[in-house]
Amino acid sequence: MKRVISRSLPLTCVLVSGLGLSALAQAGTTPAAPAAANATAAAPTGSTKIAVINFQAAVMQTNEGQRNFAELRKKFEPKQTQLKTEADEIDGLKKQLQTSGDKLSDAERQTRLKTIDEREKSYQRTGEDAQNDFQQEMASTYQQLAEKVYGSLNTYATDNGFGVVLDASASQQQAPTVLWAGQGTDITMAVVQAYNTKSGVPAPAAGAPSAPAAHPTTAPHTASPK
Repeated sequence: MKRVISRSLPLTCVLVSGLGLSALAQAGTTPAAPAAANATAAAPTGSTKIAVINFQAAVMQTNEGQRNFAELRKKFEPKQTQLKTEADEIDGLKKQLQTSGDKLSDAERQTRLKTIDEREKSYQRTGEDAQNDFQQEMASTYQQLAEKVYGSLNTYATDNGFGVVLDASASQQQAPTVLWAGQGTDITMAVVQAYNTKSGVPAPAAGAPSAPAAHPTTAPHTASPK
């Protein structure tokens, strides 16, 4: 089977939207794949066997994908904690100003407002830098694994006589290309299982997170009290 499409990671699915990888992986919404026997049902003589795969979900649901993205989330946890601390401190400064505002001179009030404004700008820059770093590392992690999973997809489709494999992945940019497919044509989990066997990476421990949580940044504080 020839490769006819290369789908890169939709970066708008991460951080800003607060969806993390949930929109990408669709781990909780992907229908259970049929058994491999159903996926390889014989096609009428002379016809082309067609299969459907949610490729993004397949990449994310491999044991290696669950491990790699959990490690990525853990790597950015300190930055998330730092940003939350900064956000809380900014909120504290605002509350102090609101509480004692009437007792302050105009000069002192302006000084505090300036301090809050500077802290907010610093917080926003730090958050944007963390977001960019997270996006780049997520894209790289996904792309490297996707190339390997595609190899397993290619082998599985060839070994099982499929002439065409359609990608049913969805993103924020577009709806799935496949509007409907019979259950017996979905090879998502069959490919995941084939890749897990090939990679030798064990399944995550029970209860272990399988993908990064939402964004490692919190919403920027941009409005100062007047």
